[in-house]
Amino acid sequence: MSEALLVGVDVGTTSCKVTVCTADGHEVTAAKATLTWQVTQEGVDVDPSAILGAVAAATSSALADAPPGDVLAVGVASMGEAGVLVDGRGEPLAPVIAWHDDRDRPLAARMGHDLGAARFTGATGLPVVPQWSLSKHRWLVEHHPRTSRAVRRFGIAEWVVRALGGDEASEYSLASRTGWLRLDSAAWWPEALDWSAAHPSLLPPLVRAGSPLGHVNSSWAPQRLHGAVLTVAGHDHLAAAVGAGAVRDGDQLDSCGTAEALVRTVPAPLSPDAVRHLVAAGVTVGHHVLPGRLSVLGDTRGGLLLQNVQRLLGFGSAELADFDARALARPAGSVTADLEPDGNVVLRGIGRDADPAQAWRAALHSAANRALRMDAGMSAFLGPHQRTVMTGGFARSTAVRQLRGEAWKDVALAQVQEAGGRGAALLGGCAAGLYTGPQDLPPAPVTADATGARRPSTPTAIPGGTR
Repeated sequence: MSEALLVGVDVGTTSCKVTVCTADGHEVTAAKATLTWQVTQEGVDVDPSAILGAVAAATSSALADAPPGDVLAVGVASMGEAGVLVDGRGEPLAPVIAWHDDRDRPLAARMGHDLGAARFTGATGLPVVPQWSLSKHRWLVEHHPRTSRAVRRFGIAEWVVRALGGDEASEYSLASRTGWLRLDSAAWWPEALDWSAAHPSLLPPLVRAGSPLGHVNSSWAPQRLHGAVLTVAGHDHLAAAVGAGAVRDGDQLDSCGTAEALVRTVPAPLSPDAVRHLVAAGVTVGHHVLPGRLSVLGDTRGGLLLQNVQRLLGFGSAELADFDARALARPAGSVTADLEPDGNVVLRGIGRDADPAQAWRAALHSAANRALRMDAGMSAFLGPHQRTVMTGGFARSTAVRQLRGEAWKDVALAQVQEAGGRGAALLGGCAAGLYTGPQDLPPAPVTADATGARRPSTPTAIPGGTR
């Protein structure tokens, strides 16, 4: 007997991942397709059509292995900041600039001067850096005259939903990564829009993650998706918090992949002064995918350090357990590992007797210290977290979990393949009416503590409320 299925799409920086779940939140299949960015004289970007191609490829692959059943809903989460400008016919007018591309660095500095750095941070929950949409949009306006014909601007997940046949919408958590949305009023900030030469009509109406946005009817979508309810599931890290069950007040998600991030879910509102202090501690504050909640998110870059050292040492996932064991058995030595701003690894103190396990130990401890410092910065203003839920590729490392567990004590491992895809699928279930709201979502599966001892999971009560 076939059962209803939910599809979650997570468009990340390096790949598009698709997860198929049953109505009870069980992952039945997953697939991914690489998203290849182009390095040009201007910077790093990608054609919007390549994003849709990756979505189609990953979705087709995931559905090919999925059991029989009707697809009730499709939820789409994505990286933040990056966006697509389209003309009156819905055709893209420019490439998508990567969120980490800093071609807009001079513009970001000018924006901080013109709008006031402290004022911008207090209003948006973002630091003055070349990452947010408003300075990238102004760069496009100044360097790509065709963009003057733009009638709409979409975040990546919003673009995919529209391309699948859904309604045009802006979702709160993605809008919080643009620099155009105010934290206090949850409304567009006219002054920031005006600074970046973005007319308010460019931005579709704001909606919550999990809101129904029409049905799949696009010719390029796999046939099994046709008729499924569509929704934007928001910023990928926050969809992962939902998928991993790390959304109670006091929870902390450690999304321990290449782009390691710590995510806390906190009640709204926070005062502008508290927001400025949190941003000074190295985190951002934005609207959550959950109603009535804010996200406090810090990028530690620890996952990037581990990935680059792993590549340098030349071992793969099959050898990770062996390297972990050898590293944990080594005493503290003179070798240290760090990451330069450009992502290059710096190893120091390598003597005659040093070996790869010692270098891996140094990287593990450096990455853990980065996470601990980030957590301390959050805790200074939010209070200590009660529980950390780990997910992502490096969360499968025994050494990574052990070092976090020694410092944080209550550390759980989400037993999910793709937390972002699962969260997007569950929010799709909200849009289809399968769940009454986020508070009704099925809990994350069985977890394991930092030592690997399994224990039954308990239902995670997701806060309700209104935005």
